[in-house]
Amino acid sequence: MAIMRRRKGGGGKRSENPEHQSDENKEKKGKESEENSKSGSANLNVNLNLNLHSGSVAKKSRKKWSCVDGCCWFIGCICSMWWFLLFLYNAMPPSFPQYVTEAITGPLPDPPGVKLAKDGLKAKHPVVFVPGIVTGGLELWEGHACAEGLFRKRLWGGTFGEVYKRPLCWVEHMSLDNETGLDPPGIKIRPVSGLVAADYFAPGYFVWAVLIANLARIGYEDKNMYMAAYDWRLSFQNTEVRDQTLSRIKSNIELMVATSGGKKVVVVPHSMGVLYFLHFMKWVEAPKPMGGGGGPNWCAEHIKAVMNIGGPFLGVPKAVSGLFSAEAKDIAIARAIAPGVLDRDVFGFQTLQHVMRMTRTWDSTMSMIPKGGDTIWGGLDWSPEEGHACSSKKNSNDQIAGYNRTEDLANSGGVKYGRIISFGKDVADLRSSDIGSVDFRGAFKGNNLANITCRDVWTEYHDMGIGGIKAVADYKVYTAGSILDLLHFVAPKMMKRGGAHFSYGIADDLSDKKYEHFKYWSNPLETTLPNAPDMEIFSMYGVGIPTERAYVYKFSPAAECFIPFQIDTSVDGADDNHCLQGGVYSVDGDETVPVLSAGFMSAKGWRGKTRFNPSGIRTFLREYNHAPPTTLLEGRGTQSGAHVDIMGNFALIEDIIRVAAGATGEEIGGDKVHSDIFKWSERIKLRL
Repeated sequence: MAIMRRRKGGGGKRSENPEHQSDENKEKKGKESEENSKSGSANLNVNLNLNLHSGSVAKKSRKKWSCVDGCCWFIGCICSMWWFLLFLYNAMPPSFPQYVTEAITGPLPDPPGVKLAKDGLKAKHPVVFVPGIVTGGLELWEGHACAEGLFRKRLWGGTFGEVYKRPLCWVEHMSLDNETGLDPPGIKIRPVSGLVAADYFAPGYFVWAVLIANLARIGYEDKNMYMAAYDWRLSFQNTEVRDQTLSRIKSNIELMVATSGGKKVVVVPHSMGVLYFLHFMKWVEAPKPMGGGGGPNWCAEHIKAVMNIGGPFLGVPKAVSGLFSAEAKDIAIARAIAPGVLDRDVFGFQTLQHVMRMTRTWDSTMSMIPKGGDTIWGGLDWSPEEGHACSSKKNSNDQIAGYNRTEDLANSGGVKYGRIISFGKDVADLRSSDIGSVDFRGAFKGNNLANITCRDVWTEYHDMGIGGIKAVADYKVYTAGSILDLLHFVAPKMMKRGGAHFSYGIADDLSDKKYEHFKYWSNPLETTLPNAPDMEIFSMYGVGIPTERAYVYKFSPAAECFIPFQIDTSVDGADDNHCLQGGVYSVDGDETVPVLSAGFMSAKGWRGKTRFNPSGIRTFLREYNHAPPTTLLEGRGTQSGAHVDIMGNFALIEDIIRVAAGATGEEIGGDKVHSDIFKWSERIKLRL
């Protein structure tokens, strides 16, 4: 019982003061919470300190690798995007790009080949393609040690991989011998053969591919299409001397005519290929050994029509700037954007100097020096295109409106296009009587620059000396008549070779025996068309694009290995409609060949029976007004008038297919003219 009482008493004692017990518990819990809060705040401070410390460490580490990390991240993004696009390209159906394009721009018209095949047109006349300068592929057959592993690989065309892999080796192999204009010792570069020689210039950049594909739609194939590939670096006669290219073209045309039942060929030359085929037509009828021995009726018996695309019949001013300073408008703009990059010794490679040294060995470039002198291109105070308006306003169809129309001379600012090179804008605008020229011919060239280290770069400017270079600038202005003297002065070796293969004048008497020499055959002003009255000649070219016509230059003293002359890109016209932009005067054309050069011979020089066209071959002008693509999805466009992009122009392709299928020039509509070519031609006083 006592035990039970003790238990009861003990139990009663614990339960006697519940309030006191709760107070004690509260006090304990308060102390515990206070201790917990203190320890929590301490832990928080520790954590914050740790976080701050780790953050500072991370920042320091980021500073150390952020640049590398950024580069790696960027490269990773590019690679990932590339592989993703490649996956989409291979995964999507072939019709998907066309579906997207049609969803944005509406249904696309049928390609000309499809359209004309539906109309019942069939392949009839064999077709011969003659590519122009730079568009034909060239491959290596023999080279130096630096070109090991490149046998039969393309050095020109394709991916151009060797340009950036071994640029100096590439320049060495692409250059010709500076004395002979033929292969340097130990090097053999030869043209690629077949339709693949010039169907694409580079992956995705077509030249002849679209035309070939459309001709195939009406039944053409390899046996009745022929690409007359040649080494476009050589002078025209040297393609026969070295490779017998002219003989091969003759044989292939004869074979195609024979195997097609006697149907004559339709020849389609482009760009410089126009001049090359003009040379061929004289060569093939000339007696051997200089000519092909085909006789005076060969062209009449084998050629139905010659459809010239973007033909520089009378040369191009762009060739002058290229030979004089290794630049054109695009290069001049690049020089202005990145001053000195193209001129100076960047990474041990002086770009423009190497380009000049290389291209001055290519004799073919001299075939495009302006022909006809001041009679054709104008003098100090006149030009056929004077009064031309250079408005760049566009109409609702995105075509250049009014660009190729002539306005009053006063409204055009009195542009003197005849001054192909002017040293300073003031000289370009002055009256001829106010220009104080100092004749450079026979000027003392002074000490040459031979003692300056120019590495492997060497141009003939280094032989001139500062006195000769200054004399060129002191002459101040050059027309087509004095351009030849200028080039002879600054590049005597080049012009010595060129003078043996090309001529740039106007014949007084075409019956003179001297015009039987091959150097006159590519100049339409010093030769006659063949005796083929049933043959037709077409001049087909784009219009509505600003095209280089004259240049404003500046003189920079020749320091070290620099080219001493360059286009002055700081010079612009007085207003937005002026023809002078970035040191370049522009006229109407296809961006490379002015209308005057592409159209004059068909508009006047060969129109009807003239001394240049004694048999009265019919000539037709077919101009294509430039309309750029409205969206990026259209690629290079189907209505382009640009010099190379016109090869994909649907209207031009349709004209060619119709003639190849048997139509005449009259049946496809005769002349189609958008420019002022007839007006400009009438201003040229040429004896016909």
